[in-house]
Amino acid sequence: MNKLPRSWILLLLLVPLQGWALSTDREQPMHIEADRVELDDATGISTYHGNVKVTQGTMKLTGELMTIYSADNEIRKVVVDGEPATYQQRPDNKDEDVHARAQRMEYYTEPERIIMLRDAQVTQEGNVLRSQRIEYDVPRDKVNAGTDEPDERVHITIQPKTAPERPESATP
Repeated sequence: MNKLPRSWILLLLLVPLQGWALSTDREQPMHIEADRVELDDATGISTYHGNVKVTQGTMKLTGELMTIYSADNEIRKVVVDGEPATYQQRPDNKDEDVHARAQRMEYYTEPERIIMLRDAQVTQEGNVLRSQRIEYDVPRDKVNAGTDEPDERVHITIQPKTAPERPESATP
């Protein structure tokens, strides 16, 4: 039986940005498209060039360049650059997808975190978080946004909660 090249195993192990993920997405097949790909077993680096699209269940990730870094047959980091790079996925128990975009998205496995850089924005159910840097600590479900640059501010828009509809009362 032929052994699969390590670079192909990396493709099978690529994890969605699971903090915002529908739990059943991991059970779906992953599809990756790009204009060109370089799979280098010796360095553990796989690079996807041009119009990169990754889909798995409700997860959609796009960019111009995606680089996967691995060691010991495990993914350590995934970097997606774009104009912008985009991410979309349906979280469990939600009716709407999370949408994210940034010029650069970085996913790290240890510790598990997502970092979005340059013109980063996350939107869900009309609520918006914008900053030059947004970091999401996946296991702790914690977001940290902003930089120490004087003119770079965090912008948050929170939609008002809608009041439950009241049944119209019958008038005699």
